Amino acid sequence: MAKLLRLPAEVDLGMPLSGFAKAELLKAMRERLELATLGDLLRHYPRRYVQRGELTNLRGLRAGEEVTVQAEIKSVKTRPMRNRRGNILEVVVTDGSGELKLTFFNQQWRANQLQQGMRGLFAGKIDSYRGTMQLSHPHFVLFGDYAGTDADSIIEEFAGALMPIYPSTAKAATWSIARVVRHVLDALGEVPDPIPAPVRERRGLLGLREAFEAVHRPESFADVEAARKRFRYEEAFVLQTELARRRSAARELAARPRVAGEGGLLAAFEARLPFALTDGQRAVGEEIAADLARDHPMQRLLQGEVGSGKTVCALRAMLTVVDAGGQAALLAPTEVLAQQHFRSITALLGPLAERGFIGGAEDGTRVALLTGGQGTAARRKALLEVASGEAGLVVGTHALLEDKVQFADLGLVVVDEQHRFGVEQRAALTGKAGGVPPHVLVMTATPIPRTVAMTVFGDLEVSTLSELPSGRAPIQTNVVPLAEKPDWIDHVWRRVRQEVDAGRQVYVVCPRIGDDGEDGDGRARGSGGAGEDTDTSDLPADVEADGSREMTAVVALAAELAGGPLAGLRVDQLHGRQASDAKDAVMRRFAAGEIDVLVATTVIEVGVDVPNASTMVVMDADWFGVSQLHQLRGRVGRGGHPGLCLLVTGAAEGTPARVRMDAVASTTDGFELSRIDLEHRREGDVLGADQSGRRSSLRMLAVIRDEKVIAQARTDAAEVVAADPGLRGEPALAVAVAALYDDDRADYLEKT
Repeated sequence: MAKLLRLPAEVDLGMPLSGFAKAELLKAMRERLELATLGDLLRHYPRRYVQRGELTNLRGLRAGEEVTVQAEIKSVKTRPMRNRRGNILEVVVTDGSGELKLTFFNQQWRANQLQQGMRGLFAGKIDSYRGTMQLSHPHFVLFGDYAGTDADSIIEEFAGALMPIYPSTAKAATWSIARVVRHVLDALGEVPDPIPAPVRERRGLLGLREAFEAVHRPESFADVEAARKRFRYEEAFVLQTELARRRSAARELAARPRVAGEGGLLAAFEARLPFALTDGQRAVGEEIAADLARDHPMQRLLQGEVGSGKTVCALRAMLTVVDAGGQAALLAPTEVLAQQHFRSITALLGPLAERGFIGGAEDGTRVALLTGGQGTAARRKALLEVASGEAGLVVGTHALLEDKVQFADLGLVVVDEQHRFGVEQRAALTGKAGGVPPHVLVMTATPIPRTVAMTVFGDLEVSTLSELPSGRAPIQTNVVPLAEKPDWIDHVWRRVRQEVDAGRQVYVVCPRIGDDGEDGDGRARGSGGAGEDTDTSDLPADVEADGSREMTAVVALAAELAGGPLAGLRVDQLHGRQASDAKDAVMRRFAAGEIDVLVATTVIEVGVDVPNASTMVVMDADWFGVSQLHQLRGRVGRGGHPGLCLLVTGAAEGTPARVRMDAVASTTDGFELSRIDLEHRREGDVLGADQSGRRSSLRMLAVIRDEKVIAQARTDAAEVVAADPGLRGEPALAVAVAALYDDDRADYLEKT
């Protein structure tokens, strides 16, 4: 072991680990586990603990897992290799009920180390050979006269009652990590604590130095739980402190109040609405109007069930700003959705969207559409209307953020669905608003549990629409289990024919495009994120491991249906690889009733509104997340006809995928489904770590489980920031908050 560094009492947890580990181990820790500093190491918490002598249940092991097991050696034997020179040492270890084989090639000398009856820790990657689980050339440490591959050292780290088992790799075994941690703790003095002492006392939390000791060298499981309690709270508190600072900073920013005039554009629009607003829409409208009338920028999240009327609420807000002399922009995640919003807004406004044209209302405005796939002439015309202020309402994709797009007076930005903004995008919009921050309204049709709203959207005020407009038909959802009933797919296509024969239309959704034999972008994670049209499926974690079934492709299925079970019907396709004009033409034809069955990717997931579409068939439904399936089925039942959603899946009964499918079929409550979704997905999915390509920084906190902790941290953080907005009196907290920008937590903080 390298010579120890002597740390000062006020230690910098960002200090490199180079003085604490051998070069090979240090390289493995850096490259494989992303551990480069003292802080990284001390926050690399054990995933579990074992009591010395307590054997691991070997029956639960699965091929492909990196494991560390505590077991007893049952037998040791050497045999010659069959097809080449050399010997294989086979060691069988047991927990008393199950067995695991350890194999060593040409290392028969280890038979002197590994003897029957010995106990120890054995680590490596499980593989299956002829139906038998085994570890090839595992790392090990024995409790006895030998120290395995580290025979030159004494395993002092296992002297306590509990042994920490760390996330590890082949070249950085758990006991090697434990040894480095022990040396760091031995040299560690007091460390600055980001949680203020009064808060720690109020919540009964350990200090940071004490918590590091308790989590890495516990004497009991009570020590472990006390440490975990402290670290869960700390993660929530640091995040909530930054969100509280953002709320405070937003209140200090100056913005132009936007108040609709009496008898103006908003009043004219409401007079021509063909339906009555729900009580929920009116209440949300009052909240938004009050925000727009203030002299600091609105930062509000509008959430609601699929089809609850969020777009109408957003349009009323946009017209309020136009009434006040400004402009409003609506950003959509895909071209298909941007075009759909453009059509629906112009249809709802009628003559009010045609100011300056023959038949247009003089007190109206114009609506401009800006996307990356537009033709040159249409784009030039839209840019001129936006820059001159002729277009009060602007609908587009990320193309709106380009330098060449200039607004006359941007007063409101509406961000639809999975679109996320970072610092650069917000700065670009502020610049387009003449240096004065615009009001911001974020919409989502995926209902968000209170804990997630407090954590992910903590710097936004939240409005919720839970009431569906009258006239929305119920949606029945059924699982079509091809694993047990393969012939049921024939019933699916017969039902589709029945719907079309009754004068209605059908969506068929596939997880990939499949053009020219390619997978398309259907395997990528995240839905409609950064690109113009990201036809991607929000694949749950348990799906990724199953590559045995090929996903159904739009191109192939559309041809198969048109020439087979749906022959004679008008079948067409829609996906992200089509040209912008082609996609728009397909959606127009489908909306006009000129297409009976539309085979599509998830570009139709949000915002698409065709009242005559009554049925949706989702192929390979197990390749989609719970919330995404809920979004998809919201495209049907939007007229007077009852909706039907058929989830076709090859997943076997009882598998996690089927559990998700059954959950979607059992309820149309989006809030309940959002909780189920988050329980199945990694925390990184919630907080954006998958998009960043890094692990989630929430290592102890679970946003669904720890609702009480998050609520407490939010209250405490608000008090601390109110008393000291600059955190000058809390330097350790200020450092922890600043560190948010050094890891993946910044990715989700910048979303809102």
